[in-house]
Amino acid sequence: MVRPSRQREREQDRATEEETGDDEEMQSCPECESANLVSSADGGEIVCEDCGLVIEEENIDRGPEWRAFNHSERQSKSRVGAPTTQTMHDKGLTTQIDWKDKDAYGQSLSSEKRSQMHRLRKWQERIRTKDAGERNLQFALSEIDRMASALGVPRSVREVASVIYRRALNEDLIRGRSIEGVATSCLYAACRQEGIPRSLEEVSDVSRVDQKEIGRTYRYVAQELSLKMEPVDPKQYVPRFASDLNLSEEVQSKANEIIDETAEKGLLSGKSPTGYAAAAIYAASLLCNEKKTQREVADVAQVTEVTIRNRYQEQIEAIGVR
Repeated sequence: MVRPSRQREREQDRATEEETGDDEEMQSCPECESANLVSSADGGEIVCEDCGLVIEEENIDRGPEWRAFNHSERQSKSRVGAPTTQTMHDKGLTTQIDWKDKDAYGQSLSSEKRSQMHRLRKWQERIRTKDAGERNLQFALSEIDRMASALGVPRSVREVASVIYRRALNEDLIRGRSIEGVATSCLYAACRQEGIPRSLEEVSDVSRVDQKEIGRTYRYVAQELSLKMEPVDPKQYVPRFASDLNLSEEVQSKANEIIDETAEKGLLSGKSPTGYAAAAIYAASLLCNEKKTQREVADVAQVTEVTIRNRYQEQIEAIGVR
């Protein structure tokens, strides 16, 4: 008795052989049996080069109907749509009815047609989401896009956050939790994965959820989805903080040196990376004669002055500066 899988394989092999045989027959002229077959210039016919017999005609031309002689012309004449994206619930594949009440010639529509287009827009918006899961995803992705814009993170972070949220939705991790909380935690996780860290304070400032819920939801989602999160390197915060404080490259370099030297001595363990980076910048600004007050640094890093003072004292003692 032949197993179903083995029988299926034999049928596939037989079908492949038949297709190959058909291709081999098409590779020779039925009149003179010549193999010198060429396509016409417009790609519409296959002709035997020896006897001139037209073997096939009206082939599908898969190329564009326009000509382009340089890259700019090729880009301007191309009519492909936008690429699919994870940041939209339907991946950007659906269409939208234009809000302008004008026809193809640019003329205004009649009042009857305007009412009809208004109803069509309303129903088109309704049928974009077929169930509660898609409505959930639509709202969450719009929240991720809003918060990502407020945080100034690149599009790659939004894509990663959208993928994480889709995984959480498929694993039914949203049940019993707010959509905003899970969306914010996914964005925070995406920032860490892409090496563009944002502190919980910064994320909570642009979110509608408090910091404790974001942290609790983030830990739950990361554990359930097995997200590999390495500890945040304080040096990743240095360029942004230094830029906001208008500090030079010399201060940034010195702050990185302080972080490397003190981290080797184990001072970073258990410390907040934002506070640690802020203290290093404060110490570097003093050493490079570009003094900034603790209040200025604390406001940029969104930490307290007490945190900066404590980390600063530990760091200068470790590097041997009095």
